[in-house]
Amino acid sequence: MTPLRLRYQTIEFDNTDIHLCTLRDNQQFYDPEDIAKNLGISSALWPIFGIIWPSGVMLANHIEKCDTQNKRILEIGCGMALSSLLLNSQNADITATDYHPNVGEFLLRNTELNNDKPIAYEQVDWADGSDTLGLFDLIIGSDVLYEDEHIELLAHFINDHANAKCDVVLVDPDRGRKGKLSKLMIKLGFDYTPERAAKIDHLGKDYKGHILTFTR
Repeated sequence: MTPLRLRYQTIEFDNTDIHLCTLRDNQQFYDPEDIAKNLGISSALWPIFGIIWPSGVMLANHIEKCDTQNKRILEIGCGMALSSLLLNSQNADITATDYHPNVGEFLLRNTELNNDKPIAYEQVDWADGSDTLGLFDLIIGSDVLYEDEHIELLAHFINDHANAKCDVVLVDPDRGRKGKLSKLMIKLGFDYTPERAAKIDHLGKDYKGHILTFTR
C-alpha cells in the first residue's frame, strides 16, 4: 500500500461524466525505488502528473466539440488523461502518452472506473525516438510548454508522429513559450492559428490561456 492520499472526483461534460481517481493534491510523493528520480523527475515535479489542471479541463471541453470520427488521435503529456478518457467514452481511436512512470497505472484505474475499454498507452521520452507509436491524424496536449529546453523536442516529436495531413491542438496557460513553438511548427510545414480560450463556468474563474491549433 502506497502512502499516497487520493481524491475521487467527477468532471461533467454536456452528455458525459468522467470519473477520476487522482492525487489528493500536488504535495503527494512516492518514489521508493527512485524510478522517477532516475528519469530526472524531482520530488517537486513528481506530483504534477497526478492532478487535474485547468488546461486539461479546457482541452477536454474543446476536443469534445471537435470532429474526431475516423481519426487516429494521440494525447501527449497526458497526465491524468482527461481528454483521452473522454474520447475513449466516445469510442474514438485514442492513444495516450506521458513520461512519468506512474501515469499508466492511473490511466488503467480510471478507464476501469468509467467502465470503458483500456486506452492504448506508451511511456515516451520526446528525446529518444524509440517509441512505437506510429502516425496520427490529430495530436492533442495541454500545458506541455512547461520547460524552455523541451520546446524544440516537442515540435520534432509532433512532426515525427503527424500524418501528412494532421491537426494539432495544444492548450497553453500563457507560459510565454508559444511563440517559440509556433515558429518551429511553421518551419515544419504547419499553419498556425491561436485563439483565446473561452470561459468555462465550473473552473471557477476566467481561464488565462490560449488554444493553439496547427494544421497541415
